[in-house]
Amino acid sequence: MADTIFGKIIAGRIPCHKVYEDDRVLAFLDINPLTRGHTLVIPKEPAETLDKLSDESAAALGRVLPRICRAVIAATGVTQYNVLENNGAGAHQTVPHVHFHIIPRPGSHEGLGLSWAARSLDPKEASELVKLITSALQKTP
Repeated sequence: MADTIFGKIIAGRIPCHKVYEDDRVLAFLDINPLTRGHTLVIPKEPAETLDKLSDESAAALGRVLPRICRAVIAATGVTQYNVLENNGAGAHQTVPHVHFHIIPRPGSHEGLGLSWAARSLDPKEASELVKLITSALQKTP
């Protein structure tokens, strides 16, 4: 994990355009931005996916993400944006380290392209999923 590009950035072996840092979180400009102001927010803890991240690092991310979003809005003047986080290669994660993208959307055709193929939720399936998820939550630390 420490050998990922983000691990090397955290260690100071690769430079970045840092916009924020504390003891648990680092934020910097994406070197291949979709739009002006595209910012990455990463935990310093090496975790490949969000479910593997500690509660402490997750809380730290949750605390600073809104603040960094406000700063990106102030810097770019763009008030519409996406916050994106992918988990696993099948979900389009390209760096195996938790990271959030803040992507300003200056126009409806600029930035992140998104296709959402929504379907109806079957009530029987929903009932079963609620039982499975709530049961898993009771067993998960």
